[in-house]
Amino acid sequence: MSFQQLVSIIPVFEQVESFTTAQTIVSPPDRHLIIVVLRGHLLISGCNQEPVMVAQGFACPPDHSPFTIQVPKTKTAEYIIISYRIFPENRSWTLHGPLRTFSEVKIKYMLDELIRTTEDIDTPSEEAHLVQQVRKRLILERILFIYLYETQWTQEDKSSAASMEESLSYMNEHYMLKLTLPMLAERAGMSVGHYTVLFKTLTGDTMSHYLRRLRIQKAKQMFQQTHLPAKEVAQLVGFMDYFHFSRTFKQETGSSPTDFLKSLDKI
Repeated sequence: MSFQQLVSIIPVFEQVESFTTAQTIVSPPDRHLIIVVLRGHLLISGCNQEPVMVAQGFACPPDHSPFTIQVPKTKTAEYIIISYRIFPENRSWTLHGPLRTFSEVKIKYMLDELIRTTEDIDTPSEEAHLVQQVRKRLILERILFIYLYETQWTQEDKSSAASMEESLSYMNEHYMLKLTLPMLAERAGMSVGHYTVLFKTLTGDTMSHYLRRLRIQKAKQMFQQTHLPAKEVAQLVGFMDYFHFSRTFKQETGSSPTDFLKSLDKI
């Protein structure tokens, strides 16, 4: 898949539907599909292919049909399938497999608009109907652009992914030091904005909250494995202010350090 291909074709919107259950989809020879996961995750496989876990998006070209969509038995999921054609039909269009994006909110907004426009069938005139068709095509093109750009960015940014893994390892080993977002971003060779986005994508959390939870986790381990006073443990895990430590500990665990130590004495 490439932007050269997107420049040479016109994607023609066909249909958009929402689902929550597993199914097998047989795509017509001229239909391409985009599966967008709104909640949970899916296992998706094409013809004679191993299932892959999908948490964001998946492109289904017709030459890999049928596609089997599985929803984990113990989980719930919600997803949308967009069906579209390309014009001219003989143009190459190789968008296939898992799609990644940092713009889930934008995608969700555009899907809502796409569904609303599709369901609004009471168009007062032929011209209004044509306006709707153009609007749906433009939304589809924007969705394709985001997936193409950000999936490609992710694939080309493997060095950044490795830097993020190293950054997490550094935090886990040096959690007791004064760690700041600008310092960690500089150490990883990234801008603060880029580091923030990648950190949230990798951990599902902000850097500050991740570090806070990590320090409290280490404090709990020290309480369980040593007989050190709570104030000393607080300093060892990176809290210079005991009252800040106590308040944070209760926020993360539901009990104060004193109550946590008492519970250990009862075991």
